Amino acid sequence: VKLTEFGGRLVQVGDSLRLSCITSDIIFYLYGMGWFRLAPGKEREFVAGINRAGDRTVITDSARGRFSISRDNNANTVYLQMNNLKVEDTAVYYCASDYAVGRDGVPTNADDYDHWGQGTQVTVSS
Repeated sequence: VKLTEFGGRLVQVGDSLRLSCITSDIIFYLYGMGWFRLAPGKEREFVAGINRAGDRTVITDSARGRFSISRDNNANTVYLQMNNLKVEDTAVYYCASDYAVGRDGVPTNADDYDHWGQGTQVTVSS
């Protein structure tokens, strides 16, 4: 299983950015997907998650109303759309997969995810 994130870069406060996570060697529609982030000096944080069908999403409180998650099961890709970015959104963003056969929830705990990408850096400058 391979997960590869794309799209991280340096942006300004208020800008928008879309991250992509392309998966391979995975039966994509069997997996829920999540985005986490890790900022310097902080613990890894759940950002957003989506179920297998793509009809259920969870967004962390600090990003609700600004971020959204979506998936394209034909393209084996999950997206994180980030709008109105803030300096505190600066972090390395990771996507992760959750083998979810028999379940339809969206886990928010990193321990529930079984594969991870290498991360992509998002820096929001004021």
